[in-house]
Amino acid sequence: MRRLFAFALCLSFLAGCQTKETPSSDKATNQPQNGKQLSYPIPVAATVGMVADLVKNVGREYVAVTQIMGSGVDPHMHKASRDDVQSIMNADIVFYSGLMLEGKMADTLIKVSRNKPVFAVTELIDQKTLLEPEDFNGHYDPHVWMDVAAWSQCVDAVKDALSQVDPKHSDVYQKNAADYKKQLAQLHQYGLKTMQSVPEASRILITSHDAFNYFGRAYGLNVQGIQGISTESEAGLKRINELVDMLVAKNIKAVFVESSVSKKNISALIDGVKAQGHDIRIGGELFSDAMGETGTYEGTYVGMLDHNFTTVARALGGTAPEKGMQGKLSP
Repeated sequence: MRRLFAFALCLSFLAGCQTKETPSSDKATNQPQNGKQLSYPIPVAATVGMVADLVKNVGREYVAVTQIMGSGVDPHMHKASRDDVQSIMNADIVFYSGLMLEGKMADTLIKVSRNKPVFAVTELIDQKTLLEPEDFNGHYDPHVWMDVAAWSQCVDAVKDALSQVDPKHSDVYQKNAADYKKQLAQLHQYGLKTMQSVPEASRILITSHDAFNYFGRAYGLNVQGIQGISTESEAGLKRINELVDMLVAKNIKAVFVESSVSKKNISALIDGVKAQGHDIRIGGELFSDAMGETGTYEGTYVGMLDHNFTTVARALGGTAPEKGMQGKLSP
């Protein structure tokens, strides 16, 4: 049995042992089984921006979400700091992505789950949807949010979790979840449309690491990362040379950097391509393991993917509105 599955089972078991009583008649509080009042908005901790955004859209006014990892933070490498642990301890509910994305926080999440509900948002995703790269030691690729249709399955996990902890507002969470899934369906269709506008021969997406495999599968691009699934992996000279040859042979004009990953490997790739007399440029910065700055459109999940779809399409010769699907993208 895969280690990631065992880890998820462990967390699910520990969190599942904590059942909640029927809410009291007080409109401002619930009375959980452990005797602690559930106040509103419910303090929630979420590991990464994509997870935090799910909880905000489903919970809305009934939750106050603290995001552990901010813009530009690499979740593969992040270890829980003292402040992170304190934020988690102050929360009544904890949400994380799962599939080993937050691997270095595993011990912290397991310990916390002994005392409060901890939920993986990817737990309801059909395993047939998940990618299992040959070089990832039997684990699934955790970057599911790159396929909007797949990530929308996580909405129900959040809805169910909030309803379990706060059954008094279950109907509200169900409505919010349904509304948000409609937004995600529109975003998915925009992704399909913009990627189909890219000339077929140019549908090659090269980035710093293999965070875009779900993106490629869902939207019809040949995705190549310099590094592996995790940013802990090293990019070898052989790999860079292979990509240089591909870029030159297929006359690809743009490669992409990532907001949460070092640009050094992309710079080495560009130098190698130019050394062969081929003109290439950075097509833009994509959001991979982290969203944009808090308070910006790109700091939401919809804005993050809108930016990625729009940037990739325009750089590879396709057509997309300069300011994206909703006209909200930053200049």
